[in-house]
Amino acid sequence: MNRQFIRAEKNLWIILALSAVCASTAVAGPPKVIRAVPDNGQIDVDPNLREIRVTFDQDMSRGGFSWVGGGPSYPKTRGKPRWVNPRTCVLPVTLEPNHNYWLSINNNKFKKFRSRRGVSAKPYPISFTTGVGTSGGAKKLSGEDKRQAMNELQRALKERYSYYDRLGLDWPGLFQKYGPEMAGAKSPASFGKVAAKLLAHAKDMHIWLKVGGQRIGTFRRSIARNYNMDTLARMIPHWRKASSCVYHGQYEDGIGYIMITSWSDRDALEAAFEVLDDFLDVKGLIIDVRPNAGGSETLAQHFAGCFVEKPVLYAKHVYRSTDYPGGFDKPHKRVLQRKKGRPRYRGKVVVLMGPANMSSCEAFLLMMKQVPGCKLIGERSFGSSGNPKAVDLGNGVRVFLPSWKAMRADGSVFEGKGISPDILAKTTEEELTIRDRVLEAGLSFLRKP
Repeated sequence: MNRQFIRAEKNLWIILALSAVCASTAVAGPPKVIRAVPDNGQIDVDPNLREIRVTFDQDMSRGGFSWVGGGPSYPKTRGKPRWVNPRTCVLPVTLEPNHNYWLSINNNKFKKFRSRRGVSAKPYPISFTTGVGTSGGAKKLSGEDKRQAMNELQRALKERYSYYDRLGLDWPGLFQKYGPEMAGAKSPASFGKVAAKLLAHAKDMHIWLKVGGQRIGTFRRSIARNYNMDTLARMIPHWRKASSCVYHGQYEDGIGYIMITSWSDRDALEAAFEVLDDFLDVKGLIIDVRPNAGGSETLAQHFAGCFVEKPVLYAKHVYRSTDYPGGFDKPHKRVLQRKKGRPRYRGKVVVLMGPANMSSCEAFLLMMKQVPGCKLIGERSFGSSGNPKAVDLGNGVRVFLPSWKAMRADGSVFEGKGISPDILAKTTEEELTIRDRVLEAGLSFLRKP
């Protein structure tokens, strides 16, 4: 046989072998959803749809699945999920007309959608809204109704939205893009859903719409949370749940731990004050607000007031107003004060924070920055605070727009930037299943002489 032919044949086998290795490597990564029906962001989905379907980019293990979600935003199921082929899984559902839905394929905690190699699929959120269906009952909009509503929305954004210029958006261009869809809307709900797509470009958690009692969101954030509740329950001695939003524990060397997951429920927050009262003599205190996305700033003030003696400036804000030059009034000061009748803690304190923090919880972080000796530990907060106010568009739709620019005590705006920790402590989703570096950093600081 010709040596040249043998060499060429050998080279061909090497190329084929390398190609096989590359092909194997290409699917070795985490599976990804490449198609979903309905898909994320869809509106006017047919409420008669009988199943939600997802397709992955590689063959999957059929040993389990994680269709994640709950509450009124999770579709009502009418049977168990099933695999129709090695890459496609369906969830049988019964949908309601005019409804907002949200679910996720896997998330940071539930990861049973796996490849044949056992690698968990990347989380894939699916948010969609259904149309009015064939049952009728929704108000029909005239062309004039829609024209006036679009004009009112445009005017409200320009005159009332406090972050109108934040991202440098071409708002007139966006109205040109989505105007035909809004003009073709057959009901207030379908108009609101198109308007929500337009407003989503602002990437603002404090913008939403309402049609009757239905809330239509415009933007869903995607963050990597820097805590794991199961790990905390294992790591913290004497772990207890005191109320729907308060957890606590205590270390043998006299360090107390309080987690507050929301500032929304006045009655549930009473447990935080009761736990704090029991911790008045501990040598150090950890306040963990990493899961907290806000609520009532007044309730946050009541708790933060347990750590100061005298009134202290913690934040400022300016309201959007066309009555003032530049479109904003003069800065308003926000002051933290002692709340009479509440416990007063005087020991060392740290606050654990992270990217889930926004809105009134960011105000709480700013309050605690003013507490002498207190350190914020973790990762930067999300950066979103708006004090939204309702604007009636006149066609059965109301839009809620941020009315102020929230500022740090020095007058700097933190929208889209967040509040920085005093001590940076990073972690990963995988690491959080076995340890918590943020908590460890807090303990290390408190245990220093």
